[in-house]
Amino acid sequence: MFRNQYDTDVTTWSPQGRLFQVEYAMEAVKQGSACVGLRSATHAVLAAANKSANELSSHQRKVFRVADHAGVALAGLTADGRVLSRFLRNECINHAFVYDAPLPVSRLALRLADKAQVCTQRSWKRPYGVGLLVAGLDESGAHLYYNCPSGNYFEYQAFAIGSRSQAAKTYLERRFEKFNAYTPDELIKDALSAIKETLQGEKLTSSNCTIAIVGRKEDGTVEPFSMIDSKRIQEIIDSMEAADEAPAADVDAPAADEPAAPDAPAPMDI
Repeated sequence: MFRNQYDTDVTTWSPQGRLFQVEYAMEAVKQGSACVGLRSATHAVLAAANKSANELSSHQRKVFRVADHAGVALAGLTADGRVLSRFLRNECINHAFVYDAPLPVSRLALRLADKAQVCTQRSWKRPYGVGLLVAGLDESGAHLYYNCPSGNYFEYQAFAIGSRSQAAKTYLERRFEKFNAYTPDELIKDALSAIKETLQGEKLTSSNCTIAIVGRKEDGTVEPFSMIDSKRIQEIIDSMEAADEAPAADVDAPAADEPAAPDAPAPMDI
């Protein structure tokens, strides 16, 4: 991907008005394992596909808790993601110490975007090669943000990043209008279904995905950001598979009690 003299420095513009090193960092996000985020009015869910570098290694952790009210999922260079998640954790701790209140999610995403943007304006730095989905809860409800290596950030109802994320986006685009009224369990099921779309035929199990949730319970108390244990994830996956198989079984089963209908003309013959 050599671009003549215009990709040797992050501060050098091409004649077309492009910063190629920033684009390369955004391409690194597309090469990472898929991550999905979605939110309702009261809860936000993050999901990540667990991919191992080879059969002998474990997978890299992709979902991190930042504070009781927020967490992140990342795609791209995991080492960069760990540094940024530590930065977000420090920001939350400092804000809580000074103001005795949790840092609003919108301001958390803004500070992350500002940190990423600095790396696009310094010749001795490189852009962070990681994209982050920031999910959290504050006084205005649940929020989901996507932070790009370019320093841009956007709020979403649902979003997917990483390799083969377009399949997950297509799934989410068909269903996102109902997300606002979803229960936590419904959000988790749709997050798992979106992750399944990125696996390209690989069987979805509790060992190849990670799910985390944060939200506000019906009594008004905050449900802290936490990972869902693998046993519960597998139970949800099993229930989803059973629900998918049930309609197919009903269609295939013959109607034994119903008498055979007399032959009727096709509509075009009437």
